[in-house]
Amino acid sequence: MRWGFTLHVSGNLLNGSIPASIDKLKYLSVIDLSNNQLSGKIPKKWNNLNQFYAIDLSKNKLSGGIPSWMCSISSLSHLILGENNLTGELSSCLQNCTELYSLDLGNNRFSGEIPEWIGERMPSLRQLRLRGNMLIGGIPVQLCHLSHLHILDLAVNNLSGSIPQCLGNLNALTFVALLYQEIDDDTKHYEYSNDMELVVKGQDMVFESMLPIVKLIDLSSNNLWGEIPQEITNLSMLGTLNLSRNQLIGKIPQKIGAMQGLETLDLSCNHLSGPIPMSMASITSLSHLNLSHNLLSGPIPTTNQFSTFNDPSIYEANLGLCGLPLLANCTPPNNQNHKNDQDDKQDDEDGRYMTWFFLSMAMGFPVGFWAICGSLALNKSWRHAYFRFFDETRDRLFDFIIVNMARLKRKIERIGVHG
Repeated sequence: MRWGFTLHVSGNLLNGSIPASIDKLKYLSVIDLSNNQLSGKIPKKWNNLNQFYAIDLSKNKLSGGIPSWMCSISSLSHLILGENNLTGELSSCLQNCTELYSLDLGNNRFSGEIPEWIGERMPSLRQLRLRGNMLIGGIPVQLCHLSHLHILDLAVNNLSGSIPQCLGNLNALTFVALLYQEIDDDTKHYEYSNDMELVVKGQDMVFESMLPIVKLIDLSSNNLWGEIPQEITNLSMLGTLNLSRNQLIGKIPQKIGAMQGLETLDLSCNHLSGPIPMSMASITSLSHLNLSHNLLSGPIPTTNQFSTFNDPSIYEANLGLCGLPLLANCTPPNNQNHKNDQDDKQDDEDGRYMTWFFLSMAMGFPVGFWAICGSLALNKSWRHAYFRFFDETRDRLFDFIIVNMARLKRKIERIGVHG
């Protein structure tokens, strides 16, 4: 089977529909018509082509669904149909492709739910790319059974529900992979090298020869809710984790520092709260980070890779975060405690002063009262002198008022006469 021939006309300017006459090439094992301007539907009858192990019709303008003849080829290892206008639900007959190594249906218009049988009937699957469709429902836990899966791209759909905890069991994301490490007696997987466009480090990147060692989980731009499962930190060699633009809540897992293979971490545009775990600073391979638009708080780590993250936009819209590169300063805990101690001391002193003030008032009033009134009551000459002084002062004030009022009256009269 692997000695069949290849039809490789990728990257030309071919247009029109795919010729049905290709069905006559009985020993065709690889067909690559990718990156052209082909349109129309995929031919419905290629029944004579039963030795395919790679079909690449990506980056065209094909429409319609996946024809049933593709599902009858049990030897098919690469089915690459991304970047077209294909529609409908994922055909159940695809579960007959039990030898699939790479399934790329990304950036089409497929609808419905992700079938559970992908995780049950495709044990050899390494690469699953379904991004950019209209898929709904949850992420099937059956995908966790794919022990060889190292690329899981379900971004830009309408998926909902929580992130399965069992994703932490994806064994292929726990060890370092080497190119061609997985070559066994059946080398057909490596006779065709497909490329795949993935979002890594915030950019669309096309991988080809390096694709077998890329380790990625991209669940961004969906409606996933709940917390980030702690189990995901078991994926020590995962290179890219993108959970941005969902409805995730809770804290960033404390053990995230165990993910020593992480180069890209994007948790932006969620509702995550709490501090940035200090263990994250131990991920020395981390080169792209985005935590913006969350509810995070506390100081930003400053050691290791964090000292190189100088762009404040990766932390923006987290009102509780402080420290460089943000303008908000963090108050060191010891300084804050010292300030609180000083405030408490000042409050104690103010309290003591007020107590003595009121005591002095309480004691001073009766003392002053009896010092004056008692002296007048006991000393007759003082009493007579006091009241005589009071009477004379009253008389002087009365005479002063009478005289000045008379003067004012005469002045008013003179003004009236002259007027």
